[in-house]
Amino acid sequence: MRYMKNMTLSNIANACNGKYYGPENKKETCVSGIAIDSRKVGENFLFVPIKGEKVDGHAFIPNVFENKAACTLTEHPLDESANPFILVESCAQALKDLAEYYRSVLDIKVVGIAGSVGKTSTKEMVASVLSQKYSVLKTEGNFNNEIGLPLTIFNITDEHDIAVVEMGISDFGEMHRLAKVAKPDICIITNIGFCHLENLKSREGILKAKSEIFDFLTPDGKIILNGDDDLLSAISEVNGVVPIFFSKQKQEGVYADNIENLGLDGTKCSIHFKESSIDVHIPIPGLFMVDNALTAFAAGKLLGLSDEQIRYGIHAVNSASGRTNLIKTEFITIIDDCYNANPVSMKGAIDVLSHAEGRKIAVLGDMFELGKDEASLHYSVGLHVADKEIDLVICVGKLASNIAKALRDKSSLCEVLEFISKDTMLEQLESLIKAGDTILVKASHAMGFDEIVSKLKTVRA
Repeated sequence: MRYMKNMTLSNIANACNGKYYGPENKKETCVSGIAIDSRKVGENFLFVPIKGEKVDGHAFIPNVFENKAACTLTEHPLDESANPFILVESCAQALKDLAEYYRSVLDIKVVGIAGSVGKTSTKEMVASVLSQKYSVLKTEGNFNNEIGLPLTIFNITDEHDIAVVEMGISDFGEMHRLAKVAKPDICIITNIGFCHLENLKSREGILKAKSEIFDFLTPDGKIILNGDDDLLSAISEVNGVVPIFFSKQKQEGVYADNIENLGLDGTKCSIHFKESSIDVHIPIPGLFMVDNALTAFAAGKLLGLSDEQIRYGIHAVNSASGRTNLIKTEFITIIDDCYNANPVSMKGAIDVLSHAEGRKIAVLGDMFELGKDEASLHYSVGLHVADKEIDLVICVGKLASNIAKALRDKSSLCEVLEFISKDTMLEQLESLIKAGDTILVKASHAMGFDEIVSKLKTVRA
């Protein structure tokens, strides 16, 4: 059985400012895992019951002891004669405190990735490269917030050399708290876009919030920034640390040239950094993947990889589900990019689609958390689509109607269809598809467009 380093019940209680109740002879029991889902609790686990909007995890405390849990946290006193528990003020805060403590006892490098667009694809690229030399743990799914990041940290074992973690936020202060847990050795910011404007108000506000990642950079830590981003490129140093910049233009840091867009087959380019120079084929479509390759090259060099190891890692990268993931069925090609969306990533996805062969269809939905300019930002996406040779644009949702309006205002040659709801669109979807079509599916995650992708997989055009 695997045990978590130094995670005894006594140390756990101290780390989260809790009070242990239970047999004294069990205080030095070392837990084998930590879970917030009672169904995932195994033998010798610690259960952390989180209060959600609909469900309070405290209701499942009896279940976890049936599964041989070692202990549970709780915000309410339990029967002392039963099983061990640790009383805390807030289980949500305790989760972060425990992850911070566990991170502190681990001999591991952490690469923290922030940014408005491309965190996941960057994470996949960096992890693919670093895994050519090291045992790498990476964020899975959407575990990048104040619950997901601690759970990612808890998955680190003695076998891992490096953790590559996404750090996602929507308001001020969140990144500070995430950085306090992760203590990154390398901080990466991909770009400053237009996400979460409801809370952060402006790109300058977004920069301020994302920059909180530097608050807990380790003493010998490094910073990698996008040199093509106007706000990030203006950062000359952070607490004495001079950033390494990546760019698609020749510059002092890491840069790419000889860029050849291969459409859905990806991109070829040359990457240069100091005395190193390599030619690579990036298998995932989209010119934004060049930025990801540059970032991974910089991280690889900082962590001692050879040029050949980095090249192989770039060639071997796979796309994550819902993020420019190419799915080829017997009849059609699907560009599954439905995990999330903002104006920058939406336009980038349209660019990828524009390079496909045959009939090109874009199924576009609402983008959320864009603040007071949400209508005009959707309209700007429509103007971008109008400049591309897209055959059919299917707009789903109230906000996406602004995309359709822009296409009609600009007298675009593409056919435009509007649907208020996803369900109504799904009823007609199969009749709109022809054999040989390439279909992009993109919207904010809350739109549930993964259901559209599932439907398209069954289409027999």
